[in-house]
Amino acid sequence: MAEGIDTDCMTLTRFLLAEQRKHPSATGDLTQLINAILTAIKAISSAVRRAGIAQLYGITGNSNVQGEEVKKLDVLSNELFINMLKSSFTTCLLVSEENETVIEVELEKQGKYMVSFDPLDGSSNIDCLGSIGTIFAIYRRPNDDSIKQEDILVPGRQAVAAGYALYGSATMLVLSVGHGVNGFLLDPSIGEFLLTDRKMKIKPRGKIYSINEGYSSMWPQQVKDYIDSLKFPKSGKPPYGARYIGSMVADVHRTLKYGGIFAYPATKDSPKGKLRLLYECIPMAFIIEQAGGLATNGDINILDIKPELIHQRSPIFLGSKEDVEDLMSFFKSSGDKA
Repeated sequence: MAEGIDTDCMTLTRFLLAEQRKHPSATGDLTQLINAILTAIKAISSAVRRAGIAQLYGITGNSNVQGEEVKKLDVLSNELFINMLKSSFTTCLLVSEENETVIEVELEKQGKYMVSFDPLDGSSNIDCLGSIGTIFAIYRRPNDDSIKQEDILVPGRQAVAAGYALYGSATMLVLSVGHGVNGFLLDPSIGEFLLTDRKMKIKPRGKIYSINEGYSSMWPQQVKDYIDSLKFPKSGKPPYGARYIGSMVADVHRTLKYGGIFAYPATKDSPKGKLRLLYECIPMAFIIEQAGGLATNGDINILDIKPELIHQRSPIFLGSKEDVEDLMSFFKSSGDKA
């Protein structure tokens, strides 16, 4: 064995093939689809690393459907995802944060899965070299009939897989195919994701809360009371620490690793919340629940919400089970929703 080289490394592709063998009826289409997503993520990671050199920073002059300025990296990431997913021959319907309507895959390229994705989450962090990421969820096509938008407007419990990529000090992919959560680090020297965080579990309770306190004057009273209970505990316990990056992927990843709670509540200006249900809240809720945590909108579990619109927004509170239950008790005691 050559020094410093693992000749029996567990790559993500190898991991998926091993999982596939556990299901004799599996066709390999899901493995093929996730591999297409991996190709897009590797390309985005490469673009992120050399964004300044390639002049990918800055504004293209357009806005996406959310009214946010679209950065060049956003455009690149979105095109990469769409092209990789279409050419995988495993998808039939795509929903992207950057596209106002659903993307229907050409009939001759259609497969049995639907994908919702945010190709570059936290893009406001690009110019300051902050952490950014990619989020996705995969659903099974309901039947062989012609595909329509309503087919992907289903509760998150029907997702077959979800994941996110974090482009931070390293590039990491966190993935669940419905049997726990595993983390894979990209080794750029061989261009492969290697299994580094096997069967990830979130602590039952943490010591960190993550929320944008700049909006505290517009929070529901229950959220104000809950955050105060963390900052000024009555029992003599030490207060929780505050950590907030402003990129959902980075904040949720830290919450998954260290425990605690991530919150993005409704505000007076955004009474329905700000984060999008299909390609931000549901994938993250799927992962957190698979890791033993909880995700709620303050009233019901995120995975039990049936989306009505592809860009529907929702309040979200996710993280350690006991922390989220504490938060929910504030809403239940008041009888109000988030």
